[in-house]
Amino acid sequence: MTCMTTINKNIETSHTHTHDSDIYARIILGLGGGTDHGTDHYAESITEEIIEIHHSIKDFVDREVYQDPSGHLKAVFQRLDYLIALDIDNRSVEDILSNSGFNSAFDAISTFRSQYTAELEAEQANSILKSKYPWKTLTNFTYLPNYIQLARTECRGAGLKPGNTVLFLGSGPLPLTLIVLCHQHGLNGIGIEQYPERAELSRRVLEKLGLSSQIRIINGNHQTLPLPLAEMPELIMVAAQAEPKKEIFDHLADVLPAGTKISYRIYEKGLRRMLDTFYRYELPGQLREYSRISPEPPANNTSVFLTVAD
Repeated sequence: MTCMTTINKNIETSHTHTHDSDIYARIILGLGGGTDHGTDHYAESITEEIIEIHHSIKDFVDREVYQDPSGHLKAVFQRLDYLIALDIDNRSVEDILSNSGFNSAFDAISTFRSQYTAELEAEQANSILKSKYPWKTLTNFTYLPNYIQLARTECRGAGLKPGNTVLFLGSGPLPLTLIVLCHQHGLNGIGIEQYPERAELSRRVLEKLGLSSQIRIINGNHQTLPLPLAEMPELIMVAAQAEPKKEIFDHLADVLPAGTKISYRIYEKGLRRMLDTFYRYELPGQLREYSRISPEPPANNTSVFLTVAD
């Protein structure tokens, strides 16, 4: 999911002497290229920008998000959001993504965006805790409309009904998916979050919103599953940011009973695909895809639905 932001076109990183204004100028000119040469030039400009963003964040660690007085990481996040939202032809995307030499850059960029997004959610969570009108504060969160649309998709794809239970693996500091599903669709929720501080923050937010009786947060990871049979949910959702993907899905295939439904979200269009690590892994044979629902605005994620085979 992407939030479009205003880009400062004069940022200069410590790793390069090329101004961002030059990079964006080349990209924008490439948009008009209808010839093969124009397309190649466009792809080259995109590649250069990916390399620069990678250089800017490759030494990134979690704590740097909380210590960003210069605004450098925020600027990089904005550059990345601008880049992935560009309207780029499929051929250029394939050329870029098929180059295995970029895998380490894609991994670092995906991790950075995931961590920075979690920081934005933590900031919003703390704003909710301080607010006299917590629901109004929540509705002001930029990403909320995307989650509202995705929740409709999850309900449709999994055939969820009021009173059903969903489990979200990797629920984060602000469990927006569970909040929307439970508040608007009458479901019950269980969130599993591996970072204790995020789990505790999300519990406090749920209490502030009056949802503690509907949503329970567990500090754990995929190894926490399966839950006792009496608590088995109608749907298990795996966060796009949850890692390591192969280990998670292999474990789910091994421990979940036949018929269990699982869903996850991916990017299938444009440069957003470089944030998606799912495409590198083959699902275990026990997990069978039964539905795939394309995104509807304002969401950008395709929702994929699986079932555990006998």
